Amino acid sequence: MSDQDAPNTTDTHAVFNQSQPLQDYNLLYADTALKGLLSHFAPEVDLTPLSAYASRCGSAEVIGWGFDANEFKPQFDSHDRFGHRVDAVRFHPAYHDLMAMALGEGLHAKPWDGSEGKHGHVLRAAYSYFQSQVEAGHGCPLTMTFAAVPTLKLTPAIAREWLPKVLNKAYDPRNKPYFEKDAVTIGMGMTEKQGGSDVRANTTRAEPVAGEGPGELYALTGHKWFLSAPMCDAFLMLAQAPGGLSCFLVPRWRPDGQKNGLYVQRLKNKMGNVSNASSEVELRAAQGWMVGEEGRGVPAIIEMVALTRFDCMVGSTAGQRQAVVQAVHHASQRSAFGRPLLDQPLMRNVLADLQLEVEGSLAMTLRMAAALDGGTEADQLLLRLGSAVGKFWICKRTPGHAYEAMECLGGNGVIENCIMPRLYREAPINAIWEGSGNIQALDVLRAFKKSPEVQQRWFAEMALSEGKSPTLDGAIAALKADLADHGGAEFSARRLVERMAVCFQAAMLQQYAIPAVAEAFIASRVASGHSMYGCLPDSCDIEAILSRALVVGHP
Repeated sequence: MSDQDAPNTTDTHAVFNQSQPLQDYNLLYADTALKGLLSHFAPEVDLTPLSAYASRCGSAEVIGWGFDANEFKPQFDSHDRFGHRVDAVRFHPAYHDLMAMALGEGLHAKPWDGSEGKHGHVLRAAYSYFQSQVEAGHGCPLTMTFAAVPTLKLTPAIAREWLPKVLNKAYDPRNKPYFEKDAVTIGMGMTEKQGGSDVRANTTRAEPVAGEGPGELYALTGHKWFLSAPMCDAFLMLAQAPGGLSCFLVPRWRPDGQKNGLYVQRLKNKMGNVSNASSEVELRAAQGWMVGEEGRGVPAIIEMVALTRFDCMVGSTAGQRQAVVQAVHHASQRSAFGRPLLDQPLMRNVLADLQLEVEGSLAMTLRMAAALDGGTEADQLLLRLGSAVGKFWICKRTPGHAYEAMECLGGNGVIENCIMPRLYREAPINAIWEGSGNIQALDVLRAFKKSPEVQQRWFAEMALSEGKSPTLDGAIAALKADLADHGGAEFSARRLVERMAVCFQAAMLQQYAIPAVAEAFIASRVASGHSMYGCLPDSCDIEAILSRALVVGHP
């Protein structure tokens, strides 16, 4: 026997029964639930461009950018090597690739520039849903830039100068003055260490430089405890002007070309969202223009906050979706005890239950996107509750969902070169940012008190599904009765908002999903409170639900 034929005594095993990476797939083609919802909310739209973008997001190259942007965290340089103060953040090239991809497609601009016609918000939500499945951290500056537009429009002089740059479908990460760029990004600075969500407790001061009022220049002095994406070109900030809490647009560079008085103290060392640089910053006579009326800072920035909360719904739904496809993909390729995991009844129950969560989250999110597109008074009333209820519930459901999906992969699911640990670390972020769960629940109570008609609009939307399920009809009737007797008590606000969310999701699925999905959702979440995943009743059509989770192949 020759040496070439001799057995290799160092071989100890062959690699088999391991799933392959999920890559080079089309995120739209694979997502039956999304395709169905788009057929309802944007029925006449040619989805070819969206499908092309979905393929790009599913490519091995772009998925790799997501890994690299998280493995190589942003680095902060307070000074250059010659001693000049620069306050610069260095990112891995993959972060810039993701930003250029998203901004080049116009994920920050689609609803505002008319490029998607009357369905701009619905289609932008779909694009963002794909982008977020690749990587969540870089979505922060994308969201803030998108959401800043209505606030900037409050002061025409500012809008004329800034909006053409904000809406430009390009990315310019250079540390240069805004007036030397054709494309800019916008951040937001509201949170201070002593106040958190209580922004009226902010202590940052704003003194007029010359004139006073909207569009005039002020000098801001104070501190911001969280300032995400400090390499944005300007930030919408709240500060105490002589006439009360007001909103200001604060650029990184002053109009005279000098560095503005924004001094980054450090980058936050976060458990998740690590590709996004979140910072702590001091303002030392930083120049900024007043946006909106003096003393009306909260109303000026509230629409931006409503839109960033909506994007939290999109991002958390995307996290749920990516967790499901990873779990189903793994179960389709892995065998145990002589059978593929995907064929085993208990695993099928878990996976179908995880898919139901995505179905409810996605239906609610796209219904709110359609309301943003509608823009009628009825749409505004629906959104007044929908952004708070949806943000509360969808974002809160995501951490447990991510954990359960991770468990489906076993030990491989906790290894850092798998996407699951990143999805798990990202999962709590949206529930905390833009107002935690208590803030959302209290916001719902405020809406009830200030605008009683919002409650009527909420139930009118759910009434469109009336008569299809006695269980759901009964739950909605009980909810309506309890809300009438509630009296605005804070103690039970979370439970009420949870019921509002679950009933609304069930009603949306009755209207827009297949019967098997709606029936299983109602049986598992409305008929009785949902506990752990994988407890669907025997009556559920598991095969119909799982067939929607991951469609393999290409369009």
